[in-house]
Amino acid sequence: MNKTIRLMEVCGTHTVAIAKAGIRSLLPNNIFLISGPGCPVCVTPQEDIDRIIEIAKQKDVIFATFGDMIRVPGTNSSLEKERANGAEIRIVYSPLDCLKIAKENQSKQVVFMGVGFETTSPTIAATIIESKRQKIKNFFVYPSFKLIPPAMKVLIDDPELKIDGFICPGHVSTIIGSHPYEFLNKPCVIAGFEPNDILEAIEMLVEAVRAERRKVRIQYKRIVKPEGNPKALEILYKVFEPCDSNWRGLGVIPRSGLKFRKEFEKFDASKKFEITGDIAQCRLSKGCICGDILKGKQSPKDCKLFGKACTPENPIGACMVSSEGTCAARFKYETR
Repeated sequence: MNKTIRLMEVCGTHTVAIAKAGIRSLLPNNIFLISGPGCPVCVTPQEDIDRIIEIAKQKDVIFATFGDMIRVPGTNSSLEKERANGAEIRIVYSPLDCLKIAKENQSKQVVFMGVGFETTSPTIAATIIESKRQKIKNFFVYPSFKLIPPAMKVLIDDPELKIDGFICPGHVSTIIGSHPYEFLNKPCVIAGFEPNDILEAIEMLVEAVRAERRKVRIQYKRIVKPEGNPKALEILYKVFEPCDSNWRGLGVIPRSGLKFRKEFEKFDASKKFEITGDIAQCRLSKGCICGDILKGKQSPKDCKLFGKACTPENPIGACMVSSEGTCAARFKYETR
């Protein structure tokens, strides 16, 4: 049976592992792997990038972020450029680092960029709970969190994509489990990150597509349980609740983001700080097709900037910035 089968991975770590191991080159010509919106840095919309840059530029603000976010281009600048211009912007490895910074700099407002999927958002929620317990009053989080299953539904409903099945993210699934994917009514396999894990997941998906079995299966059984991590989910939803959210390339997706619950709104940097720049004028770099790459409608090699004007040393689009971005992974492992 030589039916064309299109499978999408929605995890940046899978994207890198597939490229690094050369898995595409091992597959028959009728099986296609498509990279989806699996990089949290990449799917952060342009207006959020512009807003955090405006916050970081304000007097008496210490802006903290994970490393990849600092180089994402905004409309007119980036956190990296603003740091070079004198803004106090720090790279942290854990949101808990921000509490120490806040206690050591009580005359300043410490703002953390809350970006990530269900994997990182519980740790940020736990940090906020701890900040409240310690009565730290100068710590805030800019919420730009994303939830994976609603975005997968948008991709399924796009008639141009014709996705037959999903390689579901292993890290996210350790938190949410397998049940949240069931409503998609598509073959789904939650996979680990070793090449053998991914190849086994592909085999399981191909069998499911051919047998028309639209179920969720767990290949990554050594880590992922159907119920996920109930304690992490309890902490997450104690602080946050689902809301509509804008994704780079995908637009506004209902209930695909997280906002602060009312009792924790005082930590919300998007409400605390006035934005002085003209965010309405935000725009993408000319020629960048990151949006279509995140949707899986085009690949990096379809972009005229890829590997020429846009490289990891000089990223034009977000997909080339993060180490988990599709463009960065293809550039590093699949252009030679």
